[in-house]
Amino acid sequence: MDVDVDHYKVLGLPSGEEGSKLTENDIKKAYRAKALVLHPDKRPDDPDAPANFQSLMSSYEILKDEKARKLFDDLLRVKRDQQRRHLERDSKRQRMVSDLEARERSAFAPDAAARDRAEEERIARKLKEEIERIRKEHAKKGAATDSAPKRETGGVGNGNVSGAKMGLDEEKMLKVSWENVGEGYTAERLRGLFSVFGEVEDIVIRGKKKRGSALVVMATKDAAVAATGTVLGDLSNPLLVIPLKPVSVTDAPPVQRPEEPDRLNHLVGTGYQSFEDSVLQKLKKAGQKQK
Repeated sequence: MDVDVDHYKVLGLPSGEEGSKLTENDIKKAYRAKALVLHPDKRPDDPDAPANFQSLMSSYEILKDEKARKLFDDLLRVKRDQQRRHLERDSKRQRMVSDLEARERSAFAPDAAARDRAEEERIARKLKEEIERIRKEHAKKGAATDSAPKRETGGVGNGNVSGAKMGLDEEKMLKVSWENVGEGYTAERLRGLFSVFGEVEDIVIRGKKKRGSALVVMATKDAAVAATGTVLGDLSNPLLVIPLKPVSVTDAPPVQRPEEPDRLNHLVGTGYQSFEDSVLQKLKKAGQKQK
């Protein structure tokens, strides 16, 4: 007899705890109803009918016997307990596996805060690179501007200080220089100083770190001679004015100078004096006057 056979189910009865509560009369009724169906006389064409009917009788004999039924009920109860524990173990094992997988995912998953910090560092690094690039571009532009002549002009010429290259009369050009201190001199300011002696055609300024210089192109030779040694600028930052090409004394026409005190007229006489000496004398007299 197979111990794995559920005799309650063979008779068509509920098994488990519900089957253990059935009465002997309930079992007998179930057997008789089942026997009418499984009897070999009722199933002449079924080759398994005798075996099925024999199983029915065996199950009925076990359930009918009080001691055998009690042992069978105990066996079913043990099986149910084993199955329940097995299910509980499977459930617990499944939860443990799920928890382990969750911890593994959490351990290997990128931390949100760390990801934000990495993104912030990446953006900050890119920003520093862009700032450095902009600084280098400005530095290159500044170097190119410093190396190029600073030209503040009224219109003629191409920025070269050579009169021959500009196609102008060098005798109408004046070289003006000063120290780069204080306010300094612009093209407009130089134009205002030299226009007293005649029309100014062009002014080209060349800036250096310690000393500034300019090329002033007068409209006539007379105006150039008149301005030579006369325009001094500020006493705190005097101008040194010399001709690019001095006018020869024999060719020099009479010059009409602006009215100035007699103390300045002796700087330019019939003979051509050193213009730098004239400037120094002018400065000494101005200093004595201030004392």
